[in-house]
Amino acid sequence: MTGAKNEGPMTAVLGPTNTGKTFLAIERMLGHATGMIGFPLRLLARENYDKVVKTKGVSQVALVTGEEKIIPQNPRYWICTVEAMPLQREVSFLAIDEIQLAADAERGRIFTDRLLHARGRNETLFLGADTMAPILKRLVPDIHFVGRERFSDLTHSGH
Repeated sequence: MTGAKNEGPMTAVLGPTNTGKTFLAIERMLGHATGMIGFPLRLLARENYDKVVKTKGVSQVALVTGEEKIIPQNPRYWICTVEAMPLQREVSFLAIDEIQLAADAERGRIFTDRLLHARGRNETLFLGADTMAPILKRLVPDIHFVGRERFSDLTHSGH
């Protein structure tokens, strides 16, 4: 996966929360023979693991976090926390969720490493906030950008 020779297109899917970025990534991953998604939180990884298991079956999906490892004999899909992604595995599709955490003081180095080195053989997606566009343009010059609009309006009801 790292430094794959037949690297497919790299796409940044950027926008605010509630735009369907994660749904899109899972849908794209399931269209490939193999795939891996790195999430920023264990609970988010677990929630999406459960969704993928319902679609593909427990024998096809691995869950790897700092606290939990469910790895069947030959999984096709890997749902992980970003820190726990098994980078030695080559997969057709790879996605990193909440890529703007590359700017985080504590965890930024891990997200930056994945941004620079983790790739799917046929497709790579980076999901996150619009604020990442200038950084991504500089670090990954051949990246394609897709913007997402919020599905609903946010409102404030007061205290």
